[in-house]
Amino acid sequence: MSENFTGGKLKLKGVKDGKVKKKKKKKLNEGVVKYEMKKETEESSTSTPTADTVSKPRVTKTKAELAFLKAQQKREGEKILNKAQTSHKERVEQFNEHLDNLIEHFDIPKVSWTK
Repeated sequence: MSENFTGGKLKLKGVKDGKVKKKKKKKLNEGVVKYEMKKETEESSTSTPTADTVSKPRVTKTKAELAFLKAQQKREGEKILNKAQTSHKERVEQFNEHLDNLIEHFDIPKVSWTK
């Protein structure tokens, strides 16, 4: 029963320290930044992009998407017209009628022990 045991924690292969080190931010020299900014402004002012050199991606919609958008706009227009036709008083009356027609789900039912 003689076992060789060395105390301590397990070590991973390829890892020298088990500690997590923070990454350091790279600091740019202010002179380099100013030079790059100056260089960019000179390039943009000297050369004007033409239609041939700059190609913008075109986003086109399918026929189904266009039809959907058209129908959606039509529905919105009809909804606005319907709201504009009824006054506030009429809308309140319609709402009250709707509430009267609802089943009173949360009312406490009467319990009769005699019947």
